[in-house]
This record gives sequence, structure tokens and C-alpha cells, in this order.
Amino acid sequence: MPDLLESIDNGVATLTLNRPEALNALSMDIRNGMLAALNRYADDDEVRCVVITGAGRAFSSGGDVKGMGDRAARGLEARARGIQFSNSIPMLMRKHPKVIIAMVNGVAAGAGLSMALATDMRIAAKSARFTTAFLKVGLSGDWGGSWTLTRLVGTAKARELFFLPDLIGADEALRLGLVNRVVDDADLHAATMEMARRIAEMPQIAVAATKRNLFESETGSFDTVLDMEAFNQARCSQTEDHREAVAAFKEKRKPVFKGR
Repeated sequence: MPDLLESIDNGVATLTLNRPEALNALSMDIRNGMLAALNRYADDDEVRCVVITGAGRAFSSGGDVKGMGDRAARGLEARARGIQFSNSIPMLMRKHPKVIIAMVNGVAAGAGLSMALATDMRIAAKSARFTTAFLKVGLSGDWGGSWTLTRLVGTAKARELFFLPDLIGADEALRLGLVNRVVDDADLHAATMEMARRIAEMPQIAVAATKRNLFESETGSFDTVLDMEAFNQARCSQTEDHREAVAAFKEKRKPVFKGR
């Protein structure tokens, strides 16, 4: 079986990390597969939302600890290039035109947590657990986790979660703002797909523009964000979907968006 499974249904693409025996540790096949799939989905009009999840009882335990010694032995420059390659995945996720949802079905640790935090929204099963984990194996962190965690929970709590890498439960993750929703394990798939399909039915040019606005607002100045909003709003006002929404409003019916 491949390390990464892909499926597409009703505009929602699902990427399933498929190494359950290793708690979905991030193999090179997973990394290469995610990059290839996400790049493909960016230009695929049939894909309007992306869900990432894990097979078995884990979302992802992060880096494959068993192979870390071999990778470190390659030398500093080679190791840095390998990490930069991996880091290109969360960057692609952040800049991707489609909304990406993490369906956190179990433990999300280390780079697995960082990957989940790089998505746009996260839904967790009640049994899910979260930890930065890096210090436990003598590492400092990658996949953008220090950036995303700080912005989600604030500087003080981010330091605590990195320096004291204990497991926290789903309800605590919700309280801290790490996840958007927590649902019963049995309801996780249905709740995630309901959210994903709602987003998939939205006008996709406007969805992508909204995502760019929100991404810029995390680091950009107020005037920069205002300028971006003005351009994106003007662009969206020229779309067929906007005209359809106005017509549907006047005709008191549900709009049908086509992503144009």
C-alpha cells in the first residue's frame, strides 16, 4: 500500500497519511506525495477543498525517529536542504488557493502537529492528543510550528508548549485555539466532510482571495492589508460567481457557483 492515499468526492480531495504501523510518521514518500498532490490540486477545478488525515489511530507522529540518525549523518548542509524541502510543504499549504482542513483523528506530534497547524482549519476527535515533542528527541522544531503556534496561542503559551512538550487533550486544544472544533470520534469524518463540502460550494475565486487576505493580515501592516483587500474585492466583483450571487439574491434562490 502507498504511504499516501488520495481520493476526491464532491469537490473534496482527501489525503490520508497511510503508515498506521508507524503512527503515520512522515516518510519521504508522504512528503513527495503531498507536494505533488497539493500542486496538482491548486489548478484542478474539480478540487475545491482539501482534507488531510491519518490512517489508524494517529494523525501523524511527525518525523520518523528511527531514521533520524542516518539523516543527520549526511552532514549539516545536506540535512538543512532536506529540512528546507520538508518546510516547502507547509509553505505551499499556507499559500494554496484551496482551503485545507486537518481532520485530526489521533495523536499529532512534532512535525505532525506543525503540519496540522499549517492548515486553514482543524477538527479534532475527542481522543486526539497534541504535543510539540521536538525537545524530547533533542530537536528544536520545523514545518513552521514555532511560527504558527505562536500566532495561534500567543508567545507565553507557545513557549510553554515547546519547552514542556507534554501531551494535551482535544478539549484543551480547543480552549487554546489550536483546533476549531472537537467532536466525538464516531462523528469526526461526517463533521469534517460537512464543513469541507460547505466550503467547496462557495465561490472559489473569492475563497482564494479571502485566504490571501487572512494570510497577509498575520504579518502585514494595516495599509498593506487594506490595499490587498481593495484589489481582491475588485477582482471578485468581476467574477461570474458574484453576478450569480446577486441574481440569486434578487430571485430569492440559492446561488450555484462555478468558480469563475
